[in-house]
Amino acid sequence: MSQPFADIPGSNDWDVVKEIKKGWSTDKKYFVQTRNRDQWLLRVSDISLFESKKSEFETVKQINRKNILMSRPIAFGICNNGQSVYALYTWIDGEDAGDVLPALTKKQQYLLGIQSGDYLRSLHQVPSERNERTWAERYHDKINRYLNNYRSCGIHLEGAERMIDFMEQNRYLLKDRPQTFQHGDYHIGNMLILKSGELGIIDFNRLDYGDPWEEFNRITWCANVSAPFASGRIHGYFNHNVPELFFRLMALYIACNQLSSIHWAIPFGDEEVQQMLKRAEKVLDWYDGFKRDVPSWYLQPDFECDE
Repeated sequence: MSQPFADIPGSNDWDVVKEIKKGWSTDKKYFVQTRNRDQWLLRVSDISLFESKKSEFETVKQINRKNILMSRPIAFGICNNGQSVYALYTWIDGEDAGDVLPALTKKQQYLLGIQSGDYLRSLHQVPSERNERTWAERYHDKINRYLNNYRSCGIHLEGAERMIDFMEQNRYLLKDRPQTFQHGDYHIGNMLILKSGELGIIDFNRLDYGDPWEEFNRITWCANVSAPFASGRIHGYFNHNVPELFFRLMALYIACNQLSSIHWAIPFGDEEVQQMLKRAEKVLDWYDGFKRDVPSWYLQPDFECDE
């Protein structure tokens, strides 16, 4: 096995190493298959990230104890003659949830959404390890940064001021919010559907700690593909008993995420910026310019769906 993998223990038994180009991670990702037909996911990062990647791997080991279908941690270490750090995980053989969901019945979509909510609730049972600052302090700083970035980036979103007004008016909701483990990027882009019909969760490389409800800030990716799935995710998370406060907080986190995504997209080119503007416009439509707390795509727990 050629560099940078030659000094990874057991790499001599690897028959296939194929780079995975998909995704936004700065990690190099590879599909690995051994002579024994075992399949793994290899993530390789610069050695300067050793401590953060080690912490990430150890946290995933904690989550591994949960009843969640996910990539299981196998090995962690240094490779590429000391220039890189690697993490090896089990491979989940499935198709992108975003590609599979539209072909399923609404009931199947809904049930998978419930499963994703169950998984998320289980993830949030892992307590926060970094809570030296309150969530309100941390997130106020985020909001301030998002506002500064948007106002200085030179890109205009029609309706942005309504979004910003909503953000400012609801900062008070951040007070006394709990902090737990966060997946960090929980949406259908990081979910797979297996041949068995089960849902698998991937890509924990953005894991963090914070308000567990912030994890719904990217449910827009789910709702854009399947309203039953997105609604099921909420119902599953709360065991079909959704607190009224949740929707206003989710709207706050979605507004913040959509506004920040415009500045975030700039380094990736105009096409990506336009995509984020379109997503933000759709969010403004779902929330009627943030005159409502519950998005128009949301389905109540008693909704009837086709078989």
